[in-house]
Amino acid sequence: MNAPEKYLATSTPQPATGASHPHESARAQVAGAATYIDDIPEVKGTLHAAPILSNLAHGVLRGVDASAALAMEGVKGVVLAADIPGDPILATFVHDEPIFARDRVEFLGQVVGLVVAETVMQARRAARLVKLDIEALPAVVDVREAVKLQSFVLPPVTVRRGDPERGIAQAPHRITGSLDVGGQEHFYLEGQVAYALPLEQDQWWIYSSTQHPGEVQHWVAHALGLANHDVKVECRRMGGGFGGKETQAGHVAVWATLAARKFRRPVKLRLDRDDDFMVTGKRHPFAYDWEAGFDDSGRITGLKLMLAANCGFSADLSGPVADRAVFHVDNAYFLGDVEIVSYRCKTNVQSHTAFRGFGGPQGMIATEALLGDIARHLGKDPLDVRKANLYGIEERNVTHYEMTVEDNILHPIITRLEQDAQYRRRREEIARWNARSPVIKRGIALTPVKFGISFTATFFNQAGALVHVYTDGSVQVNHGGTEMGQGLHTKILQVVADELGVPFHKVRISATDTSKVPNASATAASSGTDLNGRAAQFAARQVRQRLAEYVAEKQNCRPEQVIFAHGQVSGPDAVMTWEQLVDDAWHSRVQLWSDGFYRTPKIHYDKHTLTGRPFYYFAYGAACTEVAIDTLTGENRVLKVDILHDVGTSINPAIDIGQIEGGFIQGMGWLTTEQLVWNDKGSLATHAPSTYKIPATGDVPEHFRIALWPEPNPEDNVGGSKAVGEPPFMLAISVWEALRDAAAAARGDAQVRMDAPATAENVLKALQK
Repeated sequence: MNAPEKYLATSTPQPATGASHPHESARAQVAGAATYIDDIPEVKGTLHAAPILSNLAHGVLRGVDASAALAMEGVKGVVLAADIPGDPILATFVHDEPIFARDRVEFLGQVVGLVVAETVMQARRAARLVKLDIEALPAVVDVREAVKLQSFVLPPVTVRRGDPERGIAQAPHRITGSLDVGGQEHFYLEGQVAYALPLEQDQWWIYSSTQHPGEVQHWVAHALGLANHDVKVECRRMGGGFGGKETQAGHVAVWATLAARKFRRPVKLRLDRDDDFMVTGKRHPFAYDWEAGFDDSGRITGLKLMLAANCGFSADLSGPVADRAVFHVDNAYFLGDVEIVSYRCKTNVQSHTAFRGFGGPQGMIATEALLGDIARHLGKDPLDVRKANLYGIEERNVTHYEMTVEDNILHPIITRLEQDAQYRRRREEIARWNARSPVIKRGIALTPVKFGISFTATFFNQAGALVHVYTDGSVQVNHGGTEMGQGLHTKILQVVADELGVPFHKVRISATDTSKVPNASATAASSGTDLNGRAAQFAARQVRQRLAEYVAEKQNCRPEQVIFAHGQVSGPDAVMTWEQLVDDAWHSRVQLWSDGFYRTPKIHYDKHTLTGRPFYYFAYGAACTEVAIDTLTGENRVLKVDILHDVGTSINPAIDIGQIEGGFIQGMGWLTTEQLVWNDKGSLATHAPSTYKIPATGDVPEHFRIALWPEPNPEDNVGGSKAVGEPPFMLAISVWEALRDAAAAARGDAQVRMDAPATAENVLKALQK
């Protein structure tokens, strides 16, 4: 059931929830004792696979010559499309991506097949000897060219409200602009890996580093022509995911299982870092064009915006990513008369996929860029222009997709941060600095975030969990969510410990497993704790209620009079330890385990019109960032960051602050150093740490201050908390806007076109008049 109204026994607040408990695997991880997929002891007879990659971006595949590879020591054979017993197309929603390239290749790095050998290095060396006969075809690499050619993976989408043409035409001021924003490599520490073990009666046990074990299960079964119940997928933890293991882990698992089926032996497939770069999709690069009208205060009176998402060669998750970009074009601002046209472009590069924020950052940055341009056009402080456009409380409070913003705390958060960060004083100091500094220019920006929480596909907003209480009083939890370092398991253990009134150490988590909780949604959309934590809470609540009813019967009282707290259970007549109660209840044949199920209330969404209430609530925040640029070299540095972020009532403040820190730095990397470069042949030139630069410790400013907004979630969410995985990422837009502010100071005019990321080259281009 969805709601827990019938469970009446009470559990007083406990020290687990709200405390900064260490990550449940922290000790094991620092000791090197936490097991990842590649650490699992290999079963005798295990083989290793390596991918055969296309060396052209587009062409007709005429043949595969593996003779040189097959002659190498240790090589057992190759796996190609002809070896697939089930559907040769992956079981994606759009059904447009082949498991292995068959009659044509569509990007440089596309997997044509596998080489299977006794060792990892034998397989990798042999895969490089396979010769492909490909007749080259023209390749589309640039997203703006794809728009001109009408090359799309999905049809364009338009969302319109009011009369933007009239709002622009009648405005006292008008502006046009364009922008190109690059993608981003996930760069998880643990690369893509799967280990497929054949079991009896054509059943399979798949270890997969995945955010979505249920989808891996479905994909593997689909490729093998089996039922889902023939495939078990397990994941104890990932070494990072960031969205890159939501769908794309499924490819690796399918490939490994096909090899294991052909050779009737366990097969492990772990991509090396270069192959991981060349094979997997990234954050979607976007291109933008806009025309806007605005009044003397900077308030937007009309906006026409074009978003072009570079989706790569197949749809993957590009539809919902582009939809969320459309939903988040407004960010924190009311757009009364607006038209948004979204193109989902097909290009001959990797199929781009989910990445932290899932289109939200790409939607928000367009409007933040526009507001920065408006402020410079009017000669106003950009913060004042942003404030003039904020959503209201009783009016100007409905989004362009017809959802009312009911819990708006934007103005108090921005005002509080403006004061705490001393924004006005610092802006004056920066102006004085810039007036006397000819080479080093500084900039500052304060930008807000309003991010919707829920899967936009409503049916994904459900979760299940199991809670088992053993006769010694220890507790085990299993749920459908996955741990990728974000602390999901830790928070769920805290929630269950408090629900049962036991110490945190009494509760353990077990590996996510499709044979325990079926049909689970991906751990994505920042909803891991919201969904799985609530399901686990409901499961624990049912166990607690049974125990309360047992005590009530013994002590002749009502169940709600039984208190579970601090490892003890108290009734009107007696107090006993948790362990005593559990043992007594077991001997009296009381069920000591339960399942829990939760589905998010209130949400609804029409995918055809992109209207409704797709989100249960919004998470808010704001960041104030100060930067410096060298006008001679284009080099730049982040000097100071102040963040005020809304996590509701924090279940674990240390974990939440860690997510805010990590999200911000990752967002800073997207907008400053992490540049993906494809040449005109479709070859990714930045495919290793030597050429692709994520932020390092030296890029983190010494002044990096984070505070949590002190109000609970007004919606009935687990523990009064709010999601924290994705929203902080978009706080880093303040870095990019501060860099544009510094560039404007250097130029001495209002015209600043700076594409992202703001590499030294792009900064220098922005400085050129």
